[in-house]
Amino acid sequence: MQPEAVIFDIGNVLTRWQPEAFYDRVIGEDRRRALFAAVDLHAMNEIVDAGGLFRETIYGWADRHPAWAPEVRMWYDRWIELASPRIEGSIALLRALRGKGVPVFSLTNFGSYSYEEARGKLDFLSEFDREYVSGRMGVTKPDPRIYAMVEEDCGVAPGRLLFADDRADNITAAARRGWRTHQFESWQGWAARLVAEGLLTTGEAGL
Repeated sequence: MQPEAVIFDIGNVLTRWQPEAFYDRVIGEDRRRALFAAVDLHAMNEIVDAGGLFRETIYGWADRHPAWAPEVRMWYDRWIELASPRIEGSIALLRALRGKGVPVFSLTNFGSYSYEEARGKLDFLSEFDREYVSGRMGVTKPDPRIYAMVEEDCGVAPGRLLFADDRADNITAAARRGWRTHQFESWQGWAARLVAEGLLTTGEAGL
């Protein structure tokens, strides 16, 4: 039986999310290592993903770490560069699925405010049939509650949801609820899985 709906993570599935690589380019690897050792930027971002204000949270952390304030503010000021480049092959798969009438959802750890700001810069964010954004929901992956909330809202049985995410912990949590899962490594691998599930032909998947 084919999946009834396909769910995409966003970071590292539809667009790259590698902040360390951004800072390596901008300030150099040595300073980036020193920055990340001095300031827990990922913890800061988790606050945003859980619903914290976007600019205010980041600028607040910058104020608490004056020695690194300009670099911390880059997380907000140059956020779209952190979330780049787009993974065009995955975006094409999203569009191919929707073109065939397959419902496509997002399930992402993403701040509600940063998500709204990203809409004008990442056009594919407006193309999901349903959006499940952690900052709006008040819970982040891999907490089992977020998957339960998706199930309750969409009404699709867990065994008929197919979910792609780059993180093993997020995939494992979904699989424990009975979801079909795919750990994303490349758009080609994801395309092959969609073909194997009977959702796309090889031509439609760009293979």
